Amino acid sequence: MTDIKVTPLGAGQDVGRSCILLQMGGKNIMLDCGMHMGYNDERRFPDFSYIADGNLTESLDCVIISHFHLDHCGALPFMTEMVGYNGPIYMTHPTKAIAPILLEDMRKVAVERKGETNFFTSAHIKDCMKKVIAVTLHQTVQVDSEIEIKAYYAGHVLGAAMFHVKVGNQSVVYTGDYNMTPDRHLGAAWIDKCRPNILISESTYATTIRDSKRCRERDFLKKVHDCVDRGGKVLIPVFALGRAQELCILLETYWERMNLKAPIYFAVGLTEKANNYYKMFITWTNQKIRKTFVQRNMFEFKHIRPFDKSYADTPGPMVVFATPGMLHAGLSLQLFKKWAPNENNMLIMPGYCVSGTVGAKVLSGAKKVEIENRQVIEVKMSVQYMSFSAHADAKGIMQLIQYCEPQNVLLVHGEGVKMEFLKQKIQQEYGIDCYMPANGESAYIPCKPVVPVDVSLSLLKKEMALYDTVGAPDPKRPCRMHGVLVMKDNVLKLMEPEQAFGELGLNRHSIRFTSCIQLRLPGTASRAMDQIQLILNSQNTNYPVKPSDEGLLNLESVSIKMETTDKEDRKSMMISWALQDEDLATWIMSSLRQVIV
Repeated sequence: MTDIKVTPLGAGQDVGRSCILLQMGGKNIMLDCGMHMGYNDERRFPDFSYIADGNLTESLDCVIISHFHLDHCGALPFMTEMVGYNGPIYMTHPTKAIAPILLEDMRKVAVERKGETNFFTSAHIKDCMKKVIAVTLHQTVQVDSEIEIKAYYAGHVLGAAMFHVKVGNQSVVYTGDYNMTPDRHLGAAWIDKCRPNILISESTYATTIRDSKRCRERDFLKKVHDCVDRGGKVLIPVFALGRAQELCILLETYWERMNLKAPIYFAVGLTEKANNYYKMFITWTNQKIRKTFVQRNMFEFKHIRPFDKSYADTPGPMVVFATPGMLHAGLSLQLFKKWAPNENNMLIMPGYCVSGTVGAKVLSGAKKVEIENRQVIEVKMSVQYMSFSAHADAKGIMQLIQYCEPQNVLLVHGEGVKMEFLKQKIQQEYGIDCYMPANGESAYIPCKPVVPVDVSLSLLKKEMALYDTVGAPDPKRPCRMHGVLVMKDNVLKLMEPEQAFGELGLNRHSIRFTSCIQLRLPGTASRAMDQIQLILNSQNTNYPVKPSDEGLLNLESVSIKMETTDKEDRKSMMISWALQDEDLATWIMSSLRQVIV
């Protein structure tokens, strides 16, 4: 079996521009195609020349997009329409619906406001989305005769999915961004115990174990309340869908409970769009929202109103949710420029900020920040970082590894130093190899061969009949089966011995072992056998010992026979067994020796 080759074109020891080239079984698969929010030059997009010079259709078998965040799908129109790719692109239905809207918003900011060139157009976005094939959760999709993909719920944002990719006997799970903790509007990530060759996992919070969600929420509400009480303005930069809805639900219920009057605003137009998408894809939300949706739509807010730019200079307190979430452009950056010099105001950053963005600079403690056109902003407002990020923390990443039991782990979408710490932890805890290639570096991961074996129906029925008497096996543990492995027409099959010998036209030969033990047991041989049966059944409830018509005790292939000797209180016990039950026979003899020898 050949090695699997994984090359990050983005998100290798870095957060942003997620783009992973996966090569296995002679197939080339691209996992995500994002842009980097921290750059405004050619570095914002992945270096597609690594795959091929020019059109990529011949070099890629398919592209998989995990979710609609721009650091995972922002370079897709550039790749398909400007570099050239006409192959299949897979994503979930919500991602297909929402991604073009975010791509168009980002294009407007970059081209119409900043005047950037070498950027995709609105027509490019539309043409790109025509190539997309939408998939549903747990649907097995056959890309071609060899590639098979399956999507699993990832939490994180509406429509986010983890993908299980299979090529022949090799398989990889790519997580994209995921969250192992349920929140107010989305459930927790979930995946089968699929035991892939490699788990490619994000590691944004590789060294963080987040505190109690309730404590964080209480702290957030207190800070917002204190700021509006002293007449300040609270700016909360968010992305259009995801944390925005989570925090809106939180503030809406708090404002209702506390009867607060300070206005809360949301970036105009996005509330309505978001509401429509949550209605359309209600099955992707958590159980509570699905249950109450008919009676009350949790996304129709009483205290939260659309924001108008004229409100920015209105005196008095207010809370504003503004996009985008990293302060790198748009309304959030405009409001930050206006409000940052006032010490009564507050900035609350609820999510991760990519290096190079204004958000990252402010969070690092910068009191003067240079933005576009060399304009310098003095930061006097209070800056708070409160992680409501929907990424898995270190505990969640370890939990996912435990769930799907991969042979190897490869970390992406994280900072190098923190990834190294998590890598050591994974190797110590699970004893499996962990990789963390940088951008442009390739990891060659050797794979243990997996040999598929068919099992005959008669053998399965025999095993099922056994479990009917002793209880079902633990589904989380491997189950041992006894049979004969036969290769016929290049297919391996596990059969019952009788069936195997019949197919091969052979006579069956069996080897049995016999051991004789002298026991001190008074009374008749029949009474001694009853006593032995009681002893063995008391110590072994799973496999009851049964007497036969010939006066023997039988347990699987083990037979026990008792004979009297010249001395009245001495008996000679003969134990006979087949090779497959050697461990069982050894246990019987040691158990009896401890009690009655």
